Amino acid sequence: MGYLSQPSDHSNMKPISLAKIDENGGLCSYASWLGKHPSVLDNFDEVMKVAEGKEIVVFLDYDGTLSPIVDDPDKAYMSDAMRAAVREVAYCFPTAIVSGRRKDKVYEFVKLRNVYYAGSHGMDISTPLGSSKCEDQKHQIKCVDEKGNHVVHFHPAKEFLPTIQEIIKVLKENTRRIKGSMIEDNMFCVTVHYRCVKNEEDVSVLREMVESIMKPHTNFHISSGKKVMEIRPNVNWDKGRALMYLLHTLGFDNFNNVLPLYIGDDRTDEDAFKVIRRIGHGFPIVVSSIAKETEASFSLRDPSDVLAFLLRLTKWKKNLLHKTK
Repeated sequence: MGYLSQPSDHSNMKPISLAKIDENGGLCSYASWLGKHPSVLDNFDEVMKVAEGKEIVVFLDYDGTLSPIVDDPDKAYMSDAMRAAVREVAYCFPTAIVSGRRKDKVYEFVKLRNVYYAGSHGMDISTPLGSSKCEDQKHQIKCVDEKGNHVVHFHPAKEFLPTIQEIIKVLKENTRRIKGSMIEDNMFCVTVHYRCVKNEEDVSVLREMVESIMKPHTNFHISSGKKVMEIRPNVNWDKGRALMYLLHTLGFDNFNNVLPLYIGDDRTDEDAFKVIRRIGHGFPIVVSSIAKETEASFSLRDPSDVLAFLLRLTKWKKNLLHKTK
């Protein structure tokens, strides 16, 4: 079940975790889909048997995972119960939150100091040491924060910042007439929200407008999410590479002893799931209440399931420590 052992040939791995397509070309039922992506909560004891003696590192998406998807992205608050659960998980395991949001915005929501934060789909990471295995060291900037602590900022898309600000300005000027649309500055990427755009014709106009504005910017690409358009620079970086960077930063170079556990609900989280598949063991967990194509091995239905799983994970770790005393 899942990817819990090292395969001999990654290049020949078959996409066994993709949701099936029925004879009419549609996705299979959710119940059938669960057969391929079982609930990690319902199968907790069986799944965690392989984790004894291993080092689990926890990676969490934010929107749709730790908080519900809401109409106003500025009000995507996590519950106090979820915050307490994440705090406890971070006491038990190295924990990072990897989000498409800008890093400081995610911190405003989470407000925890015992977790690592990676914003802008992993293009904005701050850690105490950085990574010696980073291919391009110029993207790592060493400095001292306001409390006198040494910190390394990793910004692989820094050169695009001036252009991103220009794009945001033009987008805001041109999308004002589309009622319900919103442009969110996520530092190294831009999110165009249309969840509150009620008219489908306006959504089509918005899409055409964004595509037209971005056409001259050949160093950027547009991707789709949950009622959003994501504009990102063409850099060889994503949430999967952010996961690897953070593992190296935390000193986990021997993948035989580490089990990355990644929980996310968005299309961008698939890059992290793919990396765990390549590593050959770990827990790629998708948050979804519908059947959809995914590289994840396991699933959780919604943020309430995520909360229940995190609480159980903490309890499992504490029981394990108690047994070894």
